[in-house]
Amino acid sequence: MSNERRYSEEEVTEIFDRSTQVTTGSSTGSSLGAGMTLHELQQIGDEVGIPREVIAHAAASLDRAPPDASARQTFMGKTIGVGRSVDLPRALTEEEWNRLVVDLRMTFDAKGKIRQEGAFRQWTNGNLQALLEPSGTGQRLRLRTLKGSARPYMTVGSVMIGVASLGALTTWLGSPIGSFNFMTLGLMGVLFYGAARIPLSNWARTRERQMEDIITRLLSAVEETPATD
Repeated sequence: MSNERRYSEEEVTEIFDRSTQVTTGSSTGSSLGAGMTLHELQQIGDEVGIPREVIAHAAASLDRAPPDASARQTFMGKTIGVGRSVDLPRALTEEEWNRLVVDLRMTFDAKGKIRQEGAFRQWTNGNLQALLEPSGTGQRLRLRTLKGSARPYMTVGSVMIGVASLGALTTWLGSPIGSFNFMTLGLMGVLFYGAARIPLSNWARTRERQMEDIITRLLSAVEETPATD
């Protein structure tokens, strides 16, 4: 028997979701089986009209696009910054860079700003960044973002909760301090903290998925089209 990798049910669904997003921009959201090889996945792709190379890139993206450790940030136990990076087999042409910028704008629904310094290029929209830099093989693309509002809102909420708790304790011990004010302050603190913390998990997953999809589409285009002078 061949030692070819077999993909689990979740991985099969993920591969076809990414492949469909590359070709149509939508997700299938269906489970197609478990314990399947890349060749078997490509055969299914033939039946539904998904190119074999797209499925191969989507499968490779499960092991590629590792988290960028320098971009990952946590605060109070929650992820507030994520990133992905990939080494490209060659330098992007001007047209490929322009298409990448269009993909970034459409994926993140943000116009952003373009800047170039020598061999370094970047597209930024606030804390959302795409950095293209020289590497040993060609170029390296770094995608990173930070949930800028999370840290101050969680900090303010925590302080308000702490002050309210201290005030409630003082009132309970007999000090004639308005307990209603502290209760209101505590509720406001919970709202500030919860509004910033609760969406973070979904935000981080969404941003990581978007970055992986961008990398998959970019590699598919780069490897299909050799560079020209």
